[in-house]
Amino acid sequence: MKKYVTELIGTFFLVLTVGCTVVSGAQGVIAPLAIGSALMIMIFAGGHISGGHYNPAVTLGVWMRGRCDTKDVLPYFVSQILGAALAAWATIYLVGAPKAAPGPLAVGPAMLAEFLFTFALVFVVLNVATAKGTAGNSFYGLAIGFTVTVGACAVGKISGAAFNPAVAVGVSIMGLAKWSTLWIYLVSELLAGAMAALTFKGVNPGGE
Repeated sequence: MKKYVTELIGTFFLVLTVGCTVVSGAQGVIAPLAIGSALMIMIFAGGHISGGHYNPAVTLGVWMRGRCDTKDVLPYFVSQILGAALAAWATIYLVGAPKAAPGPLAVGPAMLAEFLFTFALVFVVLNVATAKGTAGNSFYGLAIGFTVTVGACAVGKISGAAFNPAVAVGVSIMGLAKWSTLWIYLVSELLAGAMAALTFKGVNPGGE
């Protein structure tokens, strides 16, 4: 149970940071830095308990890599989505709803952007947090958090830079994204998580 609570807490603070910075209109790189830093902090806080996934795409990739028990996959998904939903409602209470309706997404570019940087995120997680060659390192949280920061700066204006199905659900509840576009995030991100796991296993035979 402590693993699931940790996943809920970590996802909650990640999505709360997304909501409070984006809805309040943080300028420049403030939102990407805050979001990446929130993920980094929560990974360092909970990584030793649950692995610090806070993201169904990461859980999928880690499971396919063989470092997450099958019995934990669905409870992780539920904990992450619940944490995101609670954070969305907290954001609405704290800073209100977005002042403008979300703009349209170009399906192709949005799917590609989400796929590429979710792939990068899960690939980084697998290499810095599960590979034998990086076992016991102290930088894994920083590397993972900054992957999200880089992605948000690079493609945030194209797709919204969720890179995480739980975040996609959270921003949909907040009104930062349309419910009709949720499938774009879910399909591209889960596919990216699976492809990252397969790629990791291809370039790291035996998990070196």
